[in-house]
Parts: sequence; structure tokens; C-alpha cells
Amino acid sequence: YFKSYLHPTRLPTMATKRIPSFNSHNPATGEVAGAYPIMNAKQVNEIVGHARNASVQWQKLGFAGRKKVLLAWSTLIIKRIDQIAALVSLETGKPVGDAKLEVSIAVGHIGWAARHAEEIMRTAHRAPGLLLSNMSATVQRSPLGVVGVIGPWNYPIFTPVGSIAYALAAGNTVVFKPSEYTPGVGMWLEESFNEVAPFADVLTTITGLGETGGALCTSGVDKISFTGSTRTAKIVAAQCATTMTPVVLECGGKDPVIVAADANLERAVDATIWSAMANAGQSCIGAERVYVDERVADKFTELAVELAKTIHAGAPGDGKYGPATMPSQIKVIQSHIKTAIKDGGSCAYGGPESVKPPFVQPVILLDVPEDSAAMREETFGPIIIINRVKTMREAIDLANASSYGLGANVWSKRQGKRIAAELACGMVAINSTFSFAAVASVPFGGVKDSGYGRVHGPEGLLEYTYPRTVVRTRFNVPLNLLSFKRKTKEENLVITLTRWLKGRFG
Repeated sequence: YFKSYLHPTRLPTMATKRIPSFNSHNPATGEVAGAYPIMNAKQVNEIVGHARNASVQWQKLGFAGRKKVLLAWSTLIIKRIDQIAALVSLETGKPVGDAKLEVSIAVGHIGWAARHAEEIMRTAHRAPGLLLSNMSATVQRSPLGVVGVIGPWNYPIFTPVGSIAYALAAGNTVVFKPSEYTPGVGMWLEESFNEVAPFADVLTTITGLGETGGALCTSGVDKISFTGSTRTAKIVAAQCATTMTPVVLECGGKDPVIVAADANLERAVDATIWSAMANAGQSCIGAERVYVDERVADKFTELAVELAKTIHAGAPGDGKYGPATMPSQIKVIQSHIKTAIKDGGSCAYGGPESVKPPFVQPVILLDVPEDSAAMREETFGPIIIINRVKTMREAIDLANASSYGLGANVWSKRQGKRIAAELACGMVAINSTFSFAAVASVPFGGVKDSGYGRVHGPEGLLEYTYPRTVVRTRFNVPLNLLSFKRKTKEENLVITLTRWLKGRFG
């Protein structure tokens, strides 16, 4: 990957200089997985310039041409799913089976974006209103140009593809900065796309550390799509503000699970424990806190502990889930467990001893006070907190009290829709979990500290376009209000019509 990245048409000045680089690692063993160049601002700007030149040709391909390329890419990825899944597993430490599931869902999003871009971006006709009935009013959708995508390490193919595929389908070229923990996956995406692309620089991957991502933010791209922590998102937004570059921010969460007395407890427990523990708890939409009706809380906890006993962390091929991909997260997880206990919570299963770097075994905590850092801050580890509530009203209020508002899960046979409608978050799954991430036709994103803007669905396509209003005179009329030749009687006529129609001209 390091060799193939140094393409002479992209980086002509690097051949005679020592290239600064960094290593990616297998988090399960600590072994070096690969070496990648650290791109500086000058090199990033040069690559963005190539992408801007390519954007003209990419737009000229039209919807049919872009659809053909994207569907070919999705077919290629599926054919090589073993290869890319192995690479995802190597750089993240997750089981190969989980990596394959991630790839499969990503491919579904590529296909959906390719097939629906034309109809969603179709010119819309709007009513011009009574006073301007001689006009034709339309709204066109145009691609922005070049979109910068900054991806995370926890789902290094599914998450960035949720921006990349939609931006490409809308007619933009893309410059992708993968996480420094998963650069190999990012390079694989570029190289596989280039096998089906009609020309170069439609999808380009840049590698590096935080400074490289910062350079992309100020490089003059037309939009940045960022996925990561809220803290980093604020830095990205501030950097983009200096160049008036709009952003889509998909940040963290402290996702609640609400379990009513009429819930199917076996299914609720199975889904909740998977949501909390899968991918080592490293999911922004993973369950972190459960509010369960006190009438069924004992049974829910009992089933949760029974299930947790069957799960263990380990290297791919050994554990149900893998290590913490980012070593520094271990300290956060350890701190939250200790803080929860110190603040009055108790351990139903596991505890501080469950943290054995680079792995964290499942932990179930009970009755943690709402003002504890363990309840307020994102843990991003295989930890779940179960708290009892007297009513669903209490559960809803506690769920909404968080500074985050990404996703939520509701378990109830009869109250699911009512509860979901009152939750202050971007996505809710009723009697399921993670489902809103897999359905390509619905938007994905949050509110509050979980970010703004949307990926996926029609909203995800429109994020990478801008509206152009076109109003055209179809035929001339005697009444011309937009002229210095306007007469008083014409002004009076407008006032009379306004009073008569009470302002309803449309």
C-alpha cells in the first residue's frame, strides 16, 4: 500500500525526499500491520486539486454513467469480501465474521445510492403563486464538487462508505482520510474503486495523522463529512469555519435502551447485550444505558448476566469480540467502571478486573446514579448499565436528559411507537437494534452533542448537493410590479388582493 500510494502524478515532489510515515498495528498483538505516508498540507492541497479537475468529467458522466461505475464497484467488493474482511479484522481486531457483515451492509448502501440518485436529485417544480402565475418555478440539485470524508476506525468500511457512496452518486469526487488506526482499509477502498473507475482521482485516499485531517478541512473542499468523537468534531467544525466549508458531523452517543413491562425480555436481552458488547462496545449507536420497568428488572438482569457469561473477548478466531482498537480507550473504560462503583453502582457481572489490556471482558453494572460520569459520558467499551424505573415517563425523561442524541432502542409490544415519538434523538429502533443503520433508505445522524447533518437515504444524497432556484417567465402579463414604471393603481390592486386572500398567494 505504501508503494502504490506514491503515485508520481499525484506526488511528484516526494520521490527525492525522505517521506515521513507512520505504522498501523494489529491491536490484538501489537504487531505492525503496515506503513503509510504522512501527508502534509501541500500534498493534500495538490490531491484536492486533482480531484477538482476530475469532478468535471465525473459530473459529465451523468447519473447512468456513475451508476454503472458504482454498481461495478459494489460487485468487485463482494467478490473480494474475504480479502477486505481480513484487512478490516487485522487493523481493528474484530472477528472476521463481523467484518464480513460490515462489508455486506456497506455494499448495500453503495447500490442504493447508485440506483436512487437520479430520482432524488430530479428537478422539482414549485407553485409560483397567484401574483406570479405567469412564472415557472423550479429547484435544481447540483453536486458540490469535491467532498472530503474523514472516517473512523471502529467501522472503517461501513461508516465512510455511508458518505463516500452518496457523495459519488450525487456527482462529487471524494478525498478520503481514514483513521490512522485503519489506513490499509482506506487504501483498499481507493485501489478497488480505481479498478472500475473510468479515470483517476474520482476517489482518492490520503493517509496521515490529525494534521493531515486538519489540512483536508482547510484545503478548499466543498464539504467535509466527519465521523468521530464530539471533541474532535468541534475542532473539525472550527477549522472548516475558517474557509466557510460546510460540515456533516456524525459524533458519539450514550444510547439508551428502554424496556417496558410488556417487552419480550428474551429478545430484548439478546439484542441489548449484543448492541453493548459487539465490536468490543466500540459502536457509536451501541447500547450504553438501560432503563427497565422495575416489574421486570430482576428478570431482565438475570437473563443479561446469563448471556454475558457465554461471551468473552479475544483475538479474531477466539473471542466473540476483539480488543480495544485504540489503546487509550482502555483508560476511559477502566475509569468509568471504577467511577460507577464509587458513585454507588454495583456489579452484576464483571468489574474492574475485567479490564485486561488489550481486551475488556463483559461488564454489567446496576443502579448507577444519573449524575455519574459513567452515565453521562460515552464509554465506548463492552459495558452496559441497567437502571430501574417506575414508569415509562421516567424512562423517557432520563433517556432525554443526556447531552447526546444519536440512537435509542425501545422494547415494548404495545407502547413502542408512543415512546419512540418522545425521544430526543435522530434514530430509534423498536423491538430491534442497529436496524436503522442497515436500512439504506433512511437517514442516519443525531442531534445535540451527537452532531448534525445526515448520511444515508435521500437526505444523505442531498447533503452533497446544493439547491439552485430557477424562475422563468412563461408569458408576459400587464401587471409588472418589478419596474420603476409601476403605477399606483397596480400597487393598490396588490394590496386589495392581499386583504382578500389574506396573504395566501400560493
